[in-house]
Amino acid sequence: MGFLWTITFMAVVGAAIGAVTNHLAIKMLFRPHEAKYIGSWRVPFTPGLIPKRRDELAIQLGNTVIKHLLTPDIFKKKYFNEEMRVKANTLIVQQLNDNILQSYKTIGDWLKLGGLENVASIANEKINEQIDVQFNLIKAKIENETIRQLAPIEWQKKADSKVGEIVSYILLKGEDFFQSEEGKMAVKNLIDDFLSTKGTLGSMIQMFMGESSSLAGKVQPEILKFLKAPGTKNMLEKIVQNEWEKLKDQPIIEMMEGFDFDPVIANVKGYLTNQLALEERLNHNLIHYFPGATEWTQNQLVPKVTAFAFKEAETKLEEVLRKMRLEDMVKEQVDSFPVARLEDIVLGISKREFKMITVLGGVLGGLIGIIQGLIVFFTT
Repeated sequence: MGFLWTITFMAVVGAAIGAVTNHLAIKMLFRPHEAKYIGSWRVPFTPGLIPKRRDELAIQLGNTVIKHLLTPDIFKKKYFNEEMRVKANTLIVQQLNDNILQSYKTIGDWLKLGGLENVASIANEKINEQIDVQFNLIKAKIENETIRQLAPIEWQKKADSKVGEIVSYILLKGEDFFQSEEGKMAVKNLIDDFLSTKGTLGSMIQMFMGESSSLAGKVQPEILKFLKAPGTKNMLEKIVQNEWEKLKDQPIIEMMEGFDFDPVIANVKGYLTNQLALEERLNHNLIHYFPGATEWTQNQLVPKVTAFAFKEAETKLEEVLRKMRLEDMVKEQVDSFPVARLEDIVLGISKREFKMITVLGGVLGGLIGIIQGLIVFFTT
């Protein structure tokens, strides 16, 4: 009877010691949360292991995350694969088609969503302002210049070569005119006007020469001979050439003097406004201007953009992760995380395992108590 009582007593004591010891060891991982002092003397084993080594734990967790949990290779395997690329393509195409390309929203509506209203009116005002600005710049630039300075040399040479053609054309048309009845009447009227201004002398000439129509008949052939004479063409060419040379050296501002440009500018503004028709153009949706946009984005744009984005992201992934400094983020979060909350999370996850550790401590303590009891019994 004494043997059983000894064994039982030692087993119970050993189990209690083992269970209590393990339970305290688990508690001492977190408790106490802060160091305890008696005067200036810090009580040993305070704070608990995890609060005491919190900084080291934060650093180690950060390094573990970077080196083993969130490595570039893991990201590449998880996100930069063919399956994810296909999913990204499908999602982007669907979003583009449903929310943008196939949307009933007009371009004006999209601009309003971006905070831009009355775009057509504002654009037309800006265009008109630019027309005024550009016209004034051009006018200021050329008003003190001459044709010789402004016109390209090729243009001037081309104009010089046309002088002979112009004179020939004028003489030809002059011949046609003076050979016509209208020309004869013009000569007659000129003679009548001339003689009427000469008074008595004119009347005497008319009396000796006969009627003005007769006189016109004599003058008309002489005019035609004058027009057909080679010297006439040379003379006119020289006159026109000299006047053309003078014109080329005349400042543009003198030629524009008295010319009202306001109607011209107004016509240009009106023409551009009508041609651009911004108000009307902004009242159409995107598919109106790009009818093949859906197919093009699906087959051309999105696959290329996605492939490029995946390639660039994969190339820059390691650099991005390094610049993100995830280890510092983890350390900051662990440092700012309340120890009590961390304890609740760990105990909540491993509550059953901790209970088993406590029970295991009791079982091992009990076995050790039994073994001790047997040793005591057999050695006494």
